[in-house]
Amino acid sequence: MLRPYQEKMSNEARALMRSGVRSMILESPTGSGKTVLASYMVKSSVALGNRVWFITHRRELIRQVLKAFSNVGVPCGVVSAGFMEEPHFPVQICSIQSLKRRYEHMSKPGLIIYDECHHLAAKNWEFIFNQITEAFHIGLTATPQRLDGKGLGKYFQAMVKGPTVSWLIEAGFLSDYKLYAPSTVDMTGIRTTMGDFDRKATNERVDKPTITGSAINEYLKLCRGKRAVVFASSIEHSKHIVEQFRSAGVKAEHVDGETPTEIRDRVMNDFKDGKTSVVSNVELFGEGYDCPAIEAVIMLRPTQSLSMYLQMLGRCLRPAEGKDYAIILDHVGNCRRHGLPDEVREWSLEGNVGKKKSSQEVHVKICPRCFAAQVPSGVCKFCGFKFEAVVEKLREVEGELKEVERVVRVPQFTAQTYEDLVTVAQQRGYNHPKAWARHVWNARQRKAAI
Repeated sequence: MLRPYQEKMSNEARALMRSGVRSMILESPTGSGKTVLASYMVKSSVALGNRVWFITHRRELIRQVLKAFSNVGVPCGVVSAGFMEEPHFPVQICSIQSLKRRYEHMSKPGLIIYDECHHLAAKNWEFIFNQITEAFHIGLTATPQRLDGKGLGKYFQAMVKGPTVSWLIEAGFLSDYKLYAPSTVDMTGIRTTMGDFDRKATNERVDKPTITGSAINEYLKLCRGKRAVVFASSIEHSKHIVEQFRSAGVKAEHVDGETPTEIRDRVMNDFKDGKTSVVSNVELFGEGYDCPAIEAVIMLRPTQSLSMYLQMLGRCLRPAEGKDYAIILDHVGNCRRHGLPDEVREWSLEGNVGKKKSSQEVHVKICPRCFAAQVPSGVCKFCGFKFEAVVEKLREVEGELKEVERVVRVPQFTAQTYEDLVTVAQQRGYNHPKAWARHVWNARQRKAAI
């Protein structure tokens, strides 16, 4: 059964189709259930006699899609290496590489769904999009712009927007989080290549024992024993990270796109079962990977891409039993470049709209007694220490992590009326406080009626 916000998105998409729109994006945050939403849309499309292609960029994600479709009673064929072809099924789940090779011999679909559609500018994706012009095209993504910040208006006519990260956290559909940020990596002088930091120069800058050692120390201090995924800048870097974690007595494993499938499966099964605490990866779990067991994310790869940043930290925001909040350890200053996970971002088909202007200072109050970071106020909400009436800035100390507090985030649960919600939105600095308040208020009413 779809959640109310998923039902709303589905209805909006159908209305657009009926109005003549043949290509659209469904934008919704990581962990909000885009694949589940797609499974219901696919089921409805098949009931009308259509054939459907669901395209993903990585073979590892196919099993997740198969499970989601199976849960709603949609049998599927798979177009990917290692799977037998079953062309009689009206729904085909396709890896983009295999589809590019086989599409000419396949029955053409009436609907194509592109998972993580911000990849659509890539050669193979764009080729398929241009070949099947008569179909409806639906893109799924949490970050509807290319990794270089350019928009997707070349491919899609409209965008259906889902709920915000802050609303999903408040409603319990995503995990709350605590974010800690150091200043151990200076990226000054690193040139930009294809919209992001140059990979070779970045690796030379971040692959240092002192930086990795700081990450391990903070892991042991803030989330010892929790299951954490590390994002590294290169395979060599990732392996060095694992070596240092193991030297510190932490069970850790490395995986990347070239790791044999059977080893990857074993590593991730051990991780889910708690036999392994830390998995370090390179460009493998940044998108689509669904594992609620992830309790922490450690970012050791700096990026200029807002899309990549949000995809990385989104890995730990799925709720799970026993997870009161996720922990994000940002050792490379990504939150300073792109802002906090639950900031309200206005996405556009033109691109670059969702990006927050970079800031070198974070205004928080650090309690000198218990060292908790919080919204500036007169008294520490954790230990009761009375602050001086000044706003403290986060000092940048090498190797030291400080929690980054949501300065603009006022406790939403205190708002009991629509007017209270408008006040909360205004205090947070939202661009459209009444629209946001109306969205939250209506969601509360629907939830209360269930």
